[in-house]
Amino acid sequence: MSYRLLPISSLVVHRANDRHGELENETAAMAWLFNNRERHMRKLAADIVDQGGVYEPPLVIPKDGRFIVFDGNRRITCLKVLGDPRKAPNNELQQYFSDLKRKWKGRFPDKISCQVETDPDRVDEILFRRHTGSQSGMGQSTWDDRMKRNFVERTGKGGVLNIADEIERRLKNSNMLPSNGKIPRSTLNRLLSSEAFRNRLGFSVVKGRFELTYDENAVMAALKRVADDLASKRVVLGDLWDVDGKQRYLGQLEAERVLPTSAQHISKEKKPAKPTPVATLKIEPPSTKPIVQKNLIPHLDYGVAWAGRLHRQHAIWQELQYELQLERHPNAIAVLLRVLLELSVTNYIDQAKPQSIHPNDNLGARIIKVAEDMNTKGKITHKYLGELRKLQQQDRLLSTDTMNRYVHSTDFSPSPDHMKAIWGSLSNYIVNCLNA
Repeated sequence: MSYRLLPISSLVVHRANDRHGELENETAAMAWLFNNRERHMRKLAADIVDQGGVYEPPLVIPKDGRFIVFDGNRRITCLKVLGDPRKAPNNELQQYFSDLKRKWKGRFPDKISCQVETDPDRVDEILFRRHTGSQSGMGQSTWDDRMKRNFVERTGKGGVLNIADEIERRLKNSNMLPSNGKIPRSTLNRLLSSEAFRNRLGFSVVKGRFELTYDENAVMAALKRVADDLASKRVVLGDLWDVDGKQRYLGQLEAERVLPTSAQHISKEKKPAKPTPVATLKIEPPSTKPIVQKNLIPHLDYGVAWAGRLHRQHAIWQELQYELQLERHPNAIAVLLRVLLELSVTNYIDQAKPQSIHPNDNLGARIIKVAEDMNTKGKITHKYLGELRKLQQQDRLLSTDTMNRYVHSTDFSPSPDHMKAIWGSLSNYIVNCLNA
């Protein structure tokens, strides 16, 4: 641990802060804080001006000549906007911060004392222990369950299984441990912190259990390669810093045919009968009450890797999964489902660049052409492709025409059961689009 006086200009508000998950850049992260915590941000900024500074040094990690803020993003955002009120997201806040800055006594600081850590694992341990109280916005804000989930998906800590321990145990039992060094467990946990990445390597974590989803020999060979890359430092934490970095690495392994293939997928009937149970910390206590689907998207982990470019899709997904209720908000849900589908298809086209897409294609045509590209690449089955092709038939209940009517028709009322049926048909497709 060290404390250093750092230029405020060298501090970067963390675009992958656990409050919101990955966003595109620092500007988006600062805007999120004002959009979602404006009252707290105003109160915190006023307190900083009144006290002439901050009492708790921000927690930072050096990266590429600058310092990423892992704790203290609200404080640093307030200081940055006080230093230059034009950075506030709207005119009203710009005026508010301009007025506050005029109250600053003396010269406005250009440097601030920060706690500098170089070990990301230690930083995550500090973060997990700190967030226990908000004190009306002037203290540290409490993490809700969604923020805790973002933390687990980013770091692999506090989840239902220590994946690195389990993989190391399996590699040891198969005499496949790296010969040139110890596996960096924290880095391995980060790489495999989300179901999206675990699935690509051929396994899943279900209710605290490690389950193979592909042929065991293929999975073990892929895990051995990952362990060798990490132990030899051919791949380091910096290469896996964010979702895009993880996807690039796994994409490289896929191109080298290291990852399991669709032909090696295990059907449900062939899955191991007794996966390894592991006792762990759970974020939410289990419930014995019957599950009632109040939201369109069930409260399940769909294995989406939420890259920063997907911040709009992620926000819509969270509203559909946790906030909007089927019985109370059917019109809002119907419109957002249509938007989520189109934005997801656009993401697949931007990332996978299928050659068949034409700029003048309507949504229905793009849906099918994307599905055909997925089928060619082994991401969906031919049977599922056939089901999606039926979306082109406008007389069917589950059609793109029906979803367009959700938005444009004055006499078409969406029903909760209908929308649940649509989600059941499209969820796998949308997830594949988002994970392109």
